[in-house]
Amino acid sequence: HHRELWHERGCHMLSKAHPGQKWVWASLESPSHTKALGGWIGKEWNWVLSYRRDADLFFPYGELVPHSSDVVEIPEKTGLVSWVVSNYHKSQARAAVYLGLSRHLKIDVFGKAARKQLCSDCLLPTISKYRFYLAFENSIHRDYITEKLWRNAFLAGSVPIVLGPSRANYQQFIPGDAFIHVDDFSSAKDLANFLTTMNESHYRSFFAWKRNYAVRLHDDWLERFCSICQKYPHLPPDKVYPDLKRWYWDD
Repeated sequence: HHRELWHERGCHMLSKAHPGQKWVWASLESPSHTKALGGWIGKEWNWVLSYRRDADLFFPYGELVPHSSDVVEIPEKTGLVSWVVSNYHKSQARAAVYLGLSRHLKIDVFGKAARKQLCSDCLLPTISKYRFYLAFENSIHRDYITEKLWRNAFLAGSVPIVLGPSRANYQQFIPGDAFIHVDDFSSAKDLANFLTTMNESHYRSFFAWKRNYAVRLHDDWLERFCSICQKYPHLPPDKVYPDLKRWYWDD
């Protein structure tokens, strides 16, 4: 795992147990929040475990799995928009969108940044009371769609307003009518008007995916690491990543 290896060894490889040993580089952080990638230039990493769809071992933060249901349950709503955020910086794209949107409608903010912490058992019940949730990523990169969408919005039963990769990229993971993308609107005011004037029938249509799918979270590192053994016979034996930074920043 990149974070531990970088902290403990400063991008120095461990000794191989035998000449044919393979190395898997693992990280679920975005390139913007993965330090010292340049330190791996020239090191022979064989495979990558990542949220990226082109990784040798692809592990998204979540996925929709087939599931049939005749009843679509939507939690009772008492609020309009919520957001849970821990690391807030004015330089982030999500900060600008939030500030613009907050000028036109009320957004209830929770988390460390708002000094309104939610306990782990309170998170989803709190979000579920809101019609919409700001599933804003901390940085924008291809395929980087985190638990902000899968857990905070989908599992809570709130319609996600997403800020991240393109709409087309999101639609490689989820149906196009299951979310609202900030890029679909020319201004924060237009987005606010869309949210505040939406009728109940239109709102319920965002949950149509629940008739055919259920959310499966991938948040267990044991599952991720065990997958290496499971998929080992099918991994390309002679593959090498001579420059992980160049590959990871290739958006």
